[in-house]
Amino acid sequence: MTLQTIVRKPRLKAIIGNRNVTAVDVREIRLEPGQQAGRHLHPCTVVGYIAEGTALYQLEGEAVQTLPAGSVFHEPAGEVMANFGNASESEPMTFIAFHLLDGEQELFKMLDNN
Repeated sequence: MTLQTIVRKPRLKAIIGNRNVTAVDVREIRLEPGQQAGRHLHPCTVVGYIAEGTALYQLEGEAVQTLPAGSVFHEPAGEVMANFGNASESEPMTFIAFHLLDGEQELFKMLDNN
């Protein structure tokens, strides 16, 4: 039997600070063509990846990033997401979100648009 090298490619290192993580809630989320999540925040750290389609990712005060399938992202706890949405007007987008929870927490809070 020949041993093959396992390739481990670094994709994301999310600095979450001194946080206690007691549970991880994993969600598969599908956005329809053109659908946008809107301005929101997460009380917990969220890391994830784009499984299908292309996402628009924007932390408040920063430029919009376009994330194609296979891209990873980090939504820091308590920081405002100006938007997270589907970049395509014709194809759906699916992403997997890992919510790093400390006890019982809401997964997100919607905010008014400014």
